[in-house]
Amino acid sequence: MERISELERHKTVTHSGINATPRNMRLYYLSKRVIDVIVSIIALILLSPLMLIIAALIRLDSPGPVIFTQKRVGSVRRKRNGRLCWKQTEFSFYKFRTMVDRADNSIHRAFIKALIKNDEQKIRSLLNSDTQIKKLVNDPRITRLGHILRRSSLDELPQFWNVLRGEMSLIGPRPAIPYEVEMYKPWYFRRFEAKPGLTGLWQIVARSSADFDEMVRLDIEYVDNQSFWLDLKIMLMTPVVILLHRGAA
Repeated sequence: MERISELERHKTVTHSGINATPRNMRLYYLSKRVIDVIVSIIALILLSPLMLIIAALIRLDSPGPVIFTQKRVGSVRRKRNGRLCWKQTEFSFYKFRTMVDRADNSIHRAFIKALIKNDEQKIRSLLNSDTQIKKLVNDPRITRLGHILRRSSLDELPQFWNVLRGEMSLIGPRPAIPYEVEMYKPWYFRRFEAKPGLTGLWQIVARSSADFDEMVRLDIEYVDNQSFWLDLKIMLMTPVVILLHRGAA
C-alpha cells in the first residue's frame, strides 16, 4: 500500500503565478500545519456543545455507535534519497454515523466503480434518477437524521480530530477509500501530492455535480497551485457553498 510521487526539489515549482522556491514551500507547509493545529483546537472546543447534541440525537435516532470510523488513504511528506516525497498512508477517519449500523458497502463500491468508469447508464441505475448529482442521493442505508447531517455537512465535524492529529489538513483533496484507490487510473495518483483535507477546491467549485475525472483534475489543480491565498479562498467559500446547499445531496 505504498506509492511514491517524487517532487524534484532542486527545480522551481510555480504556484499561483509566482516562483515558489523549496524554502518558500517549507514555510508554507510549516505555517499550514500551525494553522491546522490552532483552528482544529478552537473548533473542537467551541463546537463541543453542538457535537454533544448531535451525538445524543444519533443515539435516539438509530441503534449503533455515534462515531463512524473508516480506513481512508491519505499522504504524508517524507524524505527519500535526499528528496521530499509524498507517501501514501492509511489512517482511521472519523465522521458522525449517518447510516444504519454495519451498513453493506457493496452499493457504494458499485457506484464508485461506475463513477470512475464514467458509466452513465450504471450511475443512473444506481441513483434511480436522471439527476446531474454524482452522489448516492437515494441511499437506503442513510438514517433520517443522517440526511440532515450530510446535507449540512455536520457529519464531518469529528474530522477536526484528524486534522489535530496531523492525518488531515483543513484544506486539501478529500481522503480516498481504499477500494476506490484500487480502481484508480495512473494519473489519479497525483491527487496524493497533498495532505487530505476537510474541504478543497473540488468542494467549492463543483461538489457533488462533478464527474470523477473532473474531481481529480480539480484536486490536481490545487496540488499544482497551493498557496496561502488559495487556501484562504477555499476556507472562506466553503461555508457559503454549504449554506447554499450547492451540489448537496
